Amino acid sequence: MAGSSSSGSGDNLIGSFLRARREQVRPEDVGLQSLSPPTRRRVPGLRREELAMLAGVSADYYVRLEQGRDQHPSEQVVEALGRALQLDDDAAAHLHELARPTPRRRRRSPARVERVRPGLLRMLDAWPHTPAFITGRRMDVLASNALAVALNPACGPGSNMVRSFFLDDDAARELYPDFDKIAVEIVASLRASVGPDLDDPQLTDLVGELSLKSDLFRKLWARHDVRDKADGDKRFHHPLVGPIELRYESFAINGADGQLLVIYHTEPGSKSAQALALLSSMIGQPAEPMPREAAGQESPAT
Repeated sequence: MAGSSSSGSGDNLIGSFLRARREQVRPEDVGLQSLSPPTRRRVPGLRREELAMLAGVSADYYVRLEQGRDQHPSEQVVEALGRALQLDDDAAAHLHELARPTPRRRRRSPARVERVRPGLLRMLDAWPHTPAFITGRRMDVLASNALAVALNPACGPGSNMVRSFFLDDDAARELYPDFDKIAVEIVASLRASVGPDLDDPQLTDLVGELSLKSDLFRKLWARHDVRDKADGDKRFHHPLVGPIELRYESFAINGADGQLLVIYHTEPGSKSAQALALLSSMIGQPAEPMPREAAGQESPAT
């Protein structure tokens, strides 16, 4: 029961999303402080009638949306709600997806095992000096190279990035100086990855487990934040080589629904690049070949 309620996997997906996001918008953020006298609010954020007014819909219609009596508003209403809630592009796209009346697919039982193509496995191993790994739809690590695991043990194949972060939060706090920021991002990335498909039994089990064992995860999951993990910066404090600042890029893998290739890189010649090179040498990776120009050799004539 805890898993089901915590995951928000019931039938009223759009209502749960709207209610959670409404509670995160302060009246003063949308210019409502002058429209009503300051009163003690029983709930945080906007009232239903306030959001309805901002979106240009009737309060009764908005109540029907939150209660799940109408789950497929028009594109115009969705756009208006997104503007009123001040949603960013990722969250607005998620709202559109929730409102779209597409038939839900029946799942096979047991769930299909996610596998990585052999060519991708060879590619990961061909990057000994670049941390890289592949995740599935629920942020399970499906494959990784040695440097990714050395950088962060949670990148080991068979682990789940979200479970490792929240259930071993002492280790995560030591590794990530920006722990609170990353906690928000990783939960929002999980929601973006699964989209409206919250009846996935394995996702329900994962969210239920984490909601029971981590107060922080439960609070963040209830916010319904959504953020695609496309790119960004991440700081590490590695126990062996110290501070490392890396940038990550992620790429959807064609023909593999929900799989992402995540690659870390850093500025050449920087202290972080030196720390990463040292970590690579410590795990026995061969030295990165020196460019011909740097070695004082002439390039072959063209």
